[in-house]
Amino acid sequence: MPSSPSSLRTLLPSGRPAGSSSSASVRPVLDGSAEPVDLLVPSAAAPAPVVAAEPVAGSAHPARTSAPLAEPAAETLTGARWALRYRRRLRVVDTAVVAVSVVAAAVVDVLDDLVDQGAGSASAVVDGVLGALWLPLVVAVVWTAALALYRSRDLAVVGSGVLEYKRVGSASVLAFVVVAVGFSVAGHVGGQEYFLVALPAGGAGLVLGRWGMRRWLEAQRGAGHFLSRAVVVGSREDVAYVVDRIDATSGAVYDVVGAALTDGDRDGSGVVVGDRVVPVVAGLDDVPRAVWRLSAESVIVAGDAGRGRDWLRDLGWSLEGRATELVLASRLTNVAGPRIHFRPVEGLPLMHVELPEFDGPRHAMKRVSDLVLAGGALVVLAPLLLVLALVVRLDSAGPVLFRQRRVGRDGRTFEMLKFRSMVVDAEQLLGSLGTADEGAGPLFKMRHDPRVTRVGRLLRKWSLDELPQLWNIVRGDMSVVGPRPPLPREVADYERHVHRRLYIKPGLTGMWQINGRSDLSWEDSVRLDLYYVENWSLTADLVIMWRTVRVLLRHDGAY
Repeated sequence: MPSSPSSLRTLLPSGRPAGSSSSASVRPVLDGSAEPVDLLVPSAAAPAPVVAAEPVAGSAHPARTSAPLAEPAAETLTGARWALRYRRRLRVVDTAVVAVSVVAAAVVDVLDDLVDQGAGSASAVVDGVLGALWLPLVVAVVWTAALALYRSRDLAVVGSGVLEYKRVGSASVLAFVVVAVGFSVAGHVGGQEYFLVALPAGGAGLVLGRWGMRRWLEAQRGAGHFLSRAVVVGSREDVAYVVDRIDATSGAVYDVVGAALTDGDRDGSGVVVGDRVVPVVAGLDDVPRAVWRLSAESVIVAGDAGRGRDWLRDLGWSLEGRATELVLASRLTNVAGPRIHFRPVEGLPLMHVELPEFDGPRHAMKRVSDLVLAGGALVVLAPLLLVLALVVRLDSAGPVLFRQRRVGRDGRTFEMLKFRSMVVDAEQLLGSLGTADEGAGPLFKMRHDPRVTRVGRLLRKWSLDELPQLWNIVRGDMSVVGPRPPLPREVADYERHVHRRLYIKPGLTGMWQINGRSDLSWEDSVRLDLYYVENWSLTADLVIMWRTVRVLLRHDGAY
């Protein structure tokens, strides 16, 4: 049976890739991956017929509840329709940004020439731009073509991860390399304004445009729109695991509307996941019919269905012509997209997982960036630090800085610094507050801790108490981004695998900070730290730092 290429991609922990495309595709889902990985694998590409779903009551919140046989409500936009509309919006935004940036460069170019000639007026500028209109048009066409060539609007990358931004940046650089070569070959003199104005302004505009569209997309998904209706296939345990991960992910692209269970797990009851029940809509042999009835756009195969290698192939064939993507879920955890590579060997897709790196040039670059960022911050924030020190000292008796032993890389302890936010005898008073512990695991946390001073509450609300840790970063005890610095008593209770948190330096911020901070459970805190340790990169650090600013402004989990 003929087939055509389609993208193979993984899902993100902080937002899964955009939903179904206009053709069926096969892609693996690896829980905890960091960004999409594009590959070509066989899949169907036939147009989907229009099918009427059997009517049943819909759900109040399609993103988080299941309606077994419900067609999306009239006002809910899901599936292939949202994909086409979102890509159209992206194209309009990209075109507008490119047009404005090249016109601005053309105006600057003409103004520069007029200034050199000692003349200039509004009409002269317009005449100059129109007289050389071919130049901005050529730049705009090449730039737009580069964005399309790099598949910057591919549904595998839009809306989540950093790969979308990377593609936009790479396409912009390629476009101007082509323009530079074209200028050189054609013998065109000038045009440097396009490189000095259009490239930086347009590049920044494209990234900001994509960021704004992501915020809009998140809002739409929060309202139940722009989702891919999915049926999850597998054993009851595997289905529950995948649905739980999807539900736990902010902005997840899937609306799970049903489950297809293996023969041994079909007892008539639904799959309980948290506070909801996912209805069982089919067995393994009835998946295509269930997809047809539910108007589903995605089939997620969770784990091993126990039917052998031919069953999965036949399932993919049976979904041809239905605009349905076939998604393979894996229990391979804590592995991000950049560490995963696929290599087809005579029709056998082999998945290569790179080993994590804990030393080498990348860590040296991380250290250099830590010194630059922390050192620069100390210089810039020196007046603020002095004011905060004075306020802490005047607010209550005791030292300005709070010093505490923490465990760093390879188990070495160091003295972590903070502005004191509690009374001096806070440790002695801890015993009387034991029953009020609201923290996660061995951590003591209390939303309204009576030991916290008036100034301390303000410092904690804005995370200003942690600014002295910039000195820990300069000294080399900590990094700007990393796992949460643990206490010695925490490390003493670590399970064996949790010691991997100590393979790199702890951070001033990290995955734990941008995903809930004190509101996280102990298990989630450990999972996020281990994920970062296994998959850190300088690009990921920049993303975490950016998201940290947003978290600090919202005061999430700050107490």
